[in-house]
Amino acid sequence: MTGLNKSKMWGIALVAAFLAAPAFAEVKIAVVDYGRLVEESPQAKVALDAIRNEFTPKQRDLQQQEVALKAKEDKLEKDGATMAPEQRSRAEKDLRDGGRDLQRRRAELQDDFNARRNEEMSRLQKTLIEEVRAYAKAQNFDIVIADGVIYSVPALDITPAILASLQSRAPKPAAGAPAGSAPPKPAPAR
Repeated sequence: MTGLNKSKMWGIALVAAFLAAPAFAEVKIAVVDYGRLVEESPQAKVALDAIRNEFTPKQRDLQQQEVALKAKEDKLEKDGATMAPEQRSRAEKDLRDGGRDLQRRRAELQDDFNARRNEEMSRLQKTLIEEVRAYAKAQNFDIVIADGVIYSVPALDITPAILASLQSRAPKPAAGAPAGSAPPKPAPAR
């Protein structure tokens, strides 16, 4: 049994113990859809926009390098038959070197993007967990379950209340930044 499965099993056992014990007849339980918090919270949107804004110029540079490389390839294809052998050889080497450089830069950009995304997701996760804890404490919940819930009645779902609280703490958009516009994200490495 993996650590994650053990964790879920302990969580289920804990809930079952709370529900079975007569001393805990008044246990207050809530459920939160953590995935929805990540998708819909304004803090997540701000983090994603920041990452996109950071990487858009680098993505554009790669696209420009790709266009320049394609132009060199087209020129070699068009003029290759009339070039001197050493000139053609030099152009082919330049094209190969440019292709390798482009692939290397694309892989580096993807690695940098993934690292930044992971950093931001880690920060976001801490923020969301703290918000859920603060809300649960303020509302006197005994237990809040996030993962492994197959079904719960809507009355137990505190996700909308947590989202409302997160929205009240949302960072304001930067001046001059159009609302809802998102630059393209980096292309996946090939």
